[in-house]
Amino acid sequence: MRAIDAGIRVCLECQQLNRAAADEGPIACSRCGAKVHPRRPNTLVRTWALLITAAILYIPANLLPIMTVNSFGRGSPDTIMSGVITLAQHGMLPIAAVVFIASILVPTFKLVGIGLLLYSVQRHQPMSARQRIFMYRFIEWIGRWSMLDIFVIAILVALVRFDSLASIDAGAGAIAFACVVVLTMLAAITFDPRLIWDNTDSETNHD
Repeated sequence: MRAIDAGIRVCLECQQLNRAAADEGPIACSRCGAKVHPRRPNTLVRTWALLITAAILYIPANLLPIMTVNSFGRGSPDTIMSGVITLAQHGMLPIAAVVFIASILVPTFKLVGIGLLLYSVQRHQPMSARQRIFMYRFIEWIGRWSMLDIFVIAILVALVRFDSLASIDAGAGAIAFACVVVLTMLAAITFDPRLIWDNTDSETNHD
């Protein structure tokens, strides 16, 4: 049984549980007075919009220079992938690994994962609710590490300043990538995971 079937709704502002009929519209929270909807309004549309925007920005984030490593007065702009290679060539293997995982693996997984969740909920794909909720929780968990490489680049730009000997400058790709990170985080927040269980119930009733 779902909470909505038992006449229980949670206020997303103060987490207060409220009583309401399953087919009743928005109600006022008994504690803070905020509107309590059965499900987040337009959650799928908003999440798709954020996800598509993030996917579009992910292209310039990978094609535009994310940083420039200058050594002895010479240097060339690097994209995310070439930056990983450059860091590895300069002996910064741990930093290169962090940038690769945070800049390539994590954003790709988040984009694909959220897209699969949305598609499976809308199209009633044969995927168990437990698998979907596990994927959602994992996406939320890795979301906190999404800005790690941006912080790494910011620290490198601030610390690696040895005049003509060595310096690191951030590029336009870093801005695009930061936008991708923020948009994917908002997409994960906007998506209502309760739709996963609604979808499962509808599939069960349909079968």
